[in-house]
Amino acid sequence: MNTKVPAAMLARSFTSWEKKYTQDHEWIELSSDGKTGTIGISTYAATALGDVVYVELPQIDTELGAGDALGAVESVKSASDILTPVSGKVVKVNEVLEETPATINKSPEGDGWIAQIEIADEGDMNGLMSASEYKDFTEKAEGD
Repeated sequence: MNTKVPAAMLARSFTSWEKKYTQDHEWIELSSDGKTGTIGISTYAATALGDVVYVELPQIDTELGAGDALGAVESVKSASDILTPVSGKVVKVNEVLEETPATINKSPEGDGWIAQIEIADEGDMNGLMSASEYKDFTEKAEGD
């Protein structure tokens, strides 16, 4: 029995796990099964916000539509809503942020994630930017 997986299939499944970004500076990274997404704010957004002093987390089991407010981040400079890039139900929140909101500054695209959502419509992922598209988007915004 040939168990070798064609390279094209590997590439396709790998890219589906790629972190995606919104124009509002949130990111989402799918779990390996493609059913759950971890959401946070980008490094670019965390830098622009400055020192994060408070994070409002969503309630578990909250149903949200793509673009709805998932929570909020307050910094010494401003407060900003965190918008969910996809529709679905909140299944987990990063409780570390309640005690240590500055985790977002230290690791915005890692340990500073905000919430995990069970994705209702995978099609919501289609309009999001890849890492390279997001980099181009932020560089253009800085140039304006």
